[in-house]
Amino acid sequence: MRVYHERLRVPLSWWLLGMAVIVLLGAEVGAGWGWRVTAVVYAVLVGFYVAMLVSWGRASVEVTSDELRVGGARLPLAAVGEVSALDQAQTRAIRGPRADPAAFLLVRPYLRQSVYVEVTDPAIGVPYWLLGSRRPADLASAISRSRPAARAGDSAVG
Repeated sequence: MRVYHERLRVPLSWWLLGMAVIVLLGAEVGAGWGWRVTAVVYAVLVGFYVAMLVSWGRASVEVTSDELRVGGARLPLAAVGEVSALDQAQTRAIRGPRADPAAFLLVRPYLRQSVYVEVTDPAIGVPYWLLGSRRPADLASAISRSRPAARAGDSAVG
């Protein structure tokens, strides 16, 4: 059962700003050339930019009754420790100078807040997950609500 779902789509402002930059850059690069070369320059720039934004916006975060799914990665909720929603300053610090190279990060430049998820199972091999989110409080709450059920289920089976 799905408890929480969020698609990390790129905001419209990024699409519009990027297209404006492409118009200016394409005009600069294509200046002095024929229309065919200019058309190729625009096609390459637009193709690269669209592919990049579509790739970034494809990721999703999903909390089910027993696991956390982020993109293609999965984390059993029985292995989750501390969960906290981080504001912009905390996210910047843990993404930069305080980052652990072994951590799992799914952050996007347009998502300024995140959720910190401690991993308590050493067999998983990462100390924590840092997940960018538009609604970090809701995501942290969903993980915290689902975690006791996952641990109860885990202890009953094992």
